[in-house]
Amino acid sequence: MVYIVSWQEYQEAAENLYAKSPNKARYCVKWRSSEGKLVLKITDDTTCIKFKTYSSIFLNRFEALNLSLMQKMQNKRPTPIAHVLGTPDITKDADQTRSSSPFIPQPAGPAAGGVKKKKPKKKK
Repeated sequence: MVYIVSWQEYQEAAENLYAKSPNKARYCVKWRSSEGKLVLKITDDTTCIKFKTYSSIFLNRFEALNLSLMQKMQNKRPTPIAHVLGTPDITKDADQTRSSSPFIPQPAGPAAGGVKKKKPKKKK
């Protein structure tokens, strides 16, 4: 079990390992907040690939890899990341609107709310 230093190498190796044996592959994510360390591991019992980082820069890349692996595990075609994040896709025709299809998630408005404060009890 040797850590791969380059993210690009790890991502390609992880996706290839999963594609090679999807029924045996296992993917593990470990986060240690006290150290700020993220460790990713994928194995198929014969090959083990690991990646370790202390940098928060890799969080977006980690999300993209997670999304890619989860779609492969669910046997779905990849969707553009713009739809997942709720931003409009600029490649659509101008006549189509997001509200025309019930299957495309609508961007949520600003969340209002919070917890109501309890009124203090009156002393007698």
